Order: sequence, then structure tokens, then C-alpha cells
Amino acid sequence: MTGKIFSESWYRIADQRVALRNQVQMRFQMFRGERWYVVEDPFTNQFFRIRPEAREFLVRLGPGRTVGEVWQECLASNPDHAPGQEDVIKLLAQLHEANLLQYGLPEDSLRLFERHKKRRKKEMQAKLLGVLFFRIPLIDPDGFLKRTVPWVGKVFSRAGAAVWIAVVLLALKFAVDNFGALLGQSQGILAPSNLFFLYASLVFLMTLHEFGHAYACRKFGGEVHTMGIMLMLLTPIPYVDASSSWAIRSRWERALVGAAGMIVELFIAALAVIVWANTGPGTINSLAYNIMFIASVTTLLFNLNPLLRFDGYYILSDLLDIPSLHTRSIRQLRHLCERHLFGYAKSTSPARSRKEAGWLTAFALASGAYKVFLFVAITLFVADRFLLLGLIMAAVCIVTMGIVPLVRFGSYLLHSPHLDRHRGRAIGVVAGSVAVVFAVLQWVPVWHSFRAPGILKADSFAEVSSASAGRLSEVLVPSGREVRAGEVLYRMSDPELRHRLMLADAEVREVGARYRRALLNSSSDLETLTAYLASVEERRSRLRQQQADLEVRAPIDGTWVAPDIAERNGQWIPRGKPTGHVVNGSAFNFSAVVPQSEVSRLFSGQVRDSTVRLRGQGGRDIPVVGLRYIPADREQLPSAALGWLSGGDIAVVGGDSSGRTAAEPFFEVIADVNAPSGASFYHGASGRIRFSLPAEPLLPRWARSFRQMLQKRYQL
Repeated sequence: MTGKIFSESWYRIADQRVALRNQVQMRFQMFRGERWYVVEDPFTNQFFRIRPEAREFLVRLGPGRTVGEVWQECLASNPDHAPGQEDVIKLLAQLHEANLLQYGLPEDSLRLFERHKKRRKKEMQAKLLGVLFFRIPLIDPDGFLKRTVPWVGKVFSRAGAAVWIAVVLLALKFAVDNFGALLGQSQGILAPSNLFFLYASLVFLMTLHEFGHAYACRKFGGEVHTMGIMLMLLTPIPYVDASSSWAIRSRWERALVGAAGMIVELFIAALAVIVWANTGPGTINSLAYNIMFIASVTTLLFNLNPLLRFDGYYILSDLLDIPSLHTRSIRQLRHLCERHLFGYAKSTSPARSRKEAGWLTAFALASGAYKVFLFVAITLFVADRFLLLGLIMAAVCIVTMGIVPLVRFGSYLLHSPHLDRHRGRAIGVVAGSVAVVFAVLQWVPVWHSFRAPGILKADSFAEVSSASAGRLSEVLVPSGREVRAGEVLYRMSDPELRHRLMLADAEVREVGARYRRALLNSSSDLETLTAYLASVEERRSRLRQQQADLEVRAPIDGTWVAPDIAERNGQWIPRGKPTGHVVNGSAFNFSAVVPQSEVSRLFSGQVRDSTVRLRGQGGRDIPVVGLRYIPADREQLPSAALGWLSGGDIAVVGGDSSGRTAAEPFFEVIADVNAPSGASFYHGASGRIRFSLPAEPLLPRWARSFRQMLQKRYQL
């Protein structure tokens, strides 16, 4: 309601005799603490929200009175809240467009048919523009739902909630216990041999998902008359129209209808987790895993996310008590532009309060940005596997999210009646804004830098490991203490080695005695015994060395670093197994892993300066004294802590148990650093190095990154 009592166009409708069609129904609802009415057309399954003042006006309409007479009556009965003439014109225009008004004229039927054809044409155009989410209605499931809801509807009860929680918690336990296998099996999710299982799982899960919406809607009093197939991202999946839930009075019941599909989906996924964890490789195991994967992707990226018009969107709309959230958010953005940029002072906001206006503005901006991000990410993901399909999706996205909105916006600027007196200013503001933005992106230099992960290393350090296997029996030097080269750090024991050494000593004595006897008797076996004695003495020498190696000594002067050495007392330590480091902390360097796309600017000397930030140092910048570039690509990471398996940022080869083989070649840059006052350096600390580059405009930088992405991903 704009509050404008009089309108210049009132004479056009004041003498008309109209009324609501007989099939129209009205239901009372509360939104954000205010009274509203929902107008429902059961034939077209359309819903409209109106204020009580508008409802009082509509119910008085009839063939026996003109619109002007009804308005005068409303004004006389309630002068403070009666709708203005401008409000009545907009209200009747919207109801006329939706075919909810009837006239006392014979030609009304013909006009009704023409408006129906016009609306159907607009709906078909909208479907073609939204080809990534094209819907094809097939059946009316309402009769089946009505017959079966007394039994199936019990799922949405307290007992059903208790069972759901128990099954989901049990599935979470199985998922945590088998987390490694869960991640490992995801490597082949898009393998050609698995695509059939993936799609079959998607159809099965989405069918149950949609039936969840349908049964919840029917349980709380709604009707479901449309079920069919939706081409989501060119993939056929089931869908159901449960929009009649908008007429349900309780917002919590409406929110439950929106969440019902995810509730059913997560329950089926939980059962699939239990089946997967308790079956071996095979068809059942693969189907269960695919159901888990589909449930996680569809729930997190689509259904639960309120920025797309799926389940999460309707749940958010109900909980905020803001119906038509998406449509009204677009109108709010248009209002802000018209009022503050184009100078149209009569523009009115669709929001009822400042808080609601903030929600609408934030939703419009976040939703638009997320849609662009999601479609780009999905297109790149698909193109990495199927290049032709990815190109088709990219073309469709460019048309539907780029060209079509631009054409509509241009038509709005040129033909919108709101801009009749402000069209020149609107076109000038838009053209000037585009020119300024382009000029800034193309010619204004912007500070530029990039970061690379790395590991802090002491210039002088040595890994400590035992040359012999044994059981750790005594720790002589605790971790963190300064040691000298050759100092014993810990001792190990090996009873079997001691026994073998005793046998070797006895064998040496025996062969020695035989050798001396042969020497006295001038025996012909003297040469053989000489070689045999040398062999057993050499074997005894090796065993004695192994026994001596059970005392592990510091290889250099420095600090003994082995945080878990005391906890390993009594454990068997294999030969060559690292147990700690001796670090000489007089000087440190930072070994960084730089991707190939950034290394050209390093080698060409474009780096102005660089700083290092270590984790756990409170964001302190550590200046770099000098940089050393290793002019060859590498595959082994400086530390496993930089790889994915240890929580790092670098992708590693899946079959490498050490976690140090990078999935893509990289270049290593070594930065010499000095510890500033108050900072504590320790060998093995991870962090990032920031390389500051000369200022450069954003548009050329983005173009170069796009070319590098095409070359890297698709060799184009």
C-alpha cells in the first residue's frame, strides 16, 4: 500500500463492474506479526499475498456495484486504512493479469482465453530461458497421496523423529570410523564404469526426496497436483509441485514441508552409510556409496543452500516470514537503483520495514553472486571430465545469465514507464558507470601479490634415526635440550641380536681353533679355513656394529627435538625410522612451493619484496633477507605437512603413502629469514610467503589468469 489516495488514471476503472472469480479462495495468515491474506487460485495453483485492507475491498466487489462505488464505501467505513486509488489500480491489474477477475461482459470469456494464452506463452519463455532447470509435468499424485498419507504421514511425528535421529547418529559413527576408506573411494566417483550407479542413485534418492515434500504437504492440509521430470543441469530427475504449502497457516509447518525432502534424503543416506560400512566391494556397496555421495552434494550445494530456489530458500522464506523472497529482493534492488541512481522519487520499496529491506538487499546480492560462482564451478568440474558437455553448459550459462539479463535490462531502460521523465539520466548513469568501471579495471594499477605455502627449516639440521632395529629401552636426553655431536640420546635393546652375537663369538672361537690345528699339521684345508675365519669375523664385526648402533647419538651440535620420544619408551623402532631431529637454530630458511603459473614473474625479477607469516605467530610479518630460486620443476614436497594428507594446501598423488609426491610439478623457492624480536622459530613450522609484485590493472591480470586456466586444464 503506497498511501496515495488519488490517481490520475482512476477514471479508467472507476465505472467498471468486476468481481473475484468463484474458484478464488482466501486464507488468513500472520507474517512478521502482521495480519495478511493469501489468495489462492486452485485451478492454476497460484498464490498471492494481500493486506486486510485489500481483502476488505475485494470481498465487496460484485456485478451490482462499480469499482468507484466500492472504493467510496471502503473509504467511508475505514478512512484511516482504506486503500488508495493507486493501490486499487495496481491490485486489480495484478489480479486481471492472473485471470482472477470476472466481468459482466460477454466478451470476457474471449479475453480470459487470450490472457491465458499470453500467460502460457510467458511461462514457456521462462522455461526456455531457464533451460538448466526445465520442468515437464506428468501426473497428478494427489489422489494417491490422500489415500496413503494416514500411514506414511506417521513419519513426520515424534516417534519418526526419534528413529531418524538414532539412525543418523549411528551412520555418523560408521562414517567417522571409516573416514579414510570414505575419502579413498571418492576418487572413482566419476569413472565411466560408475556413471550408471551414480545416475540410478540420483533418481532413486530424488524420487524419495520429492515424495517427502508431497506427503508432508498433504499431511498439513495442502494439495499436490503436479509431479514430473525436471532437467536440472541437463540431467532428468523427478520433481513435485508442493507450492500449496504457502496456504498453510503455521510457518513451522511450512518450514517442515520445505525440509521434508532433505529429512527423507538424509535418512536414506544414513541407511546407505550403514550398508556401505558392512558390505564388501560389489554392486550393493557401490550403490550405497553413490547414494551417500549424491545426498551430500545435493544437500549442501543445492537443497540446504538458501541462495538457490530449492528447499533451503523456502525454509528461510518461511522462517523470516518474507514470502516471495527472491522476487521481492529483485524489486528491492530495482527500487534502490530507481530512487537513488535514476532519480525516480515515486519508486516504492517492497519491504515493510528497514529490517526487511536489509534482508531483501542482502539476499539479492548474495544470491546473484552465488549463482554465478556455482554455475562456473559446476561447468569447470564437468568440463574437466567431459569437455564438449562443459562447453555446452558454458554456452547455456552465458545466454541465460549474461545475454538475456542484459537484453531485459536494456529494454527496461528504453521502455519502462517509470523512467519516462528520467530516462536520459538513467541511461547516462548506466553508461557512465560501465565506462568508469571498465576504465578502472583496464588502466588503474592495483597493488598485486600472491602467496605460496612453505615450511621453515634450520640451515643446519640432521634427522636422527637408528641404524639398527630394536626396542626403545632408555631415553637419556629429553626433547628440547642442547646436545653435542656424539652424545648418546637414547638406547635400544634387541635380545635376538645379543643371542646372534654370542653365537658369532662361539663360531669365531671354533673356526679359530680349527685354523690353528690345521696350521700345526700343515693341512691342505688351511686356505679354506682362512677364508671361512675371515667371513665369520666379518659377520661378528657387523653384529657388534649393530649392537653399538643401539646407542643412538647426536650427529651434530644443536637442540634435540623429539616431542614424542618419552611416549615411545618400550616400543619397537624399525631400522631407519626417524625419531627426531637435532637442529642448530643459528640460522633458518623458508622453503616455499610455488605453482608453475606464478613462477615466471619470480624468475624475471618482478618481485619487489616478500614477507613470511608462520602459523601460531599471531599474524606477524617476518622480512625475507634473500631469495634463492631452484631453476627446475620438482615433485617431492619439502615436507609432508604441505600436502593434503597432512592438512596442507598442495594436492598429492593418492597412492603415495608418504604424502610428499605432489600431483603437479612445482618450483621451490628458498627464502632466508631472521627471527625478529619476540618471535620464536622452530624447525618444521608451516606458513606462507607473500611475494609483492609491481602494480598492475585488474582486467589484464584476470585475462592472463583465464588464459592460464584454459591452457592448464584443457591445453587450449
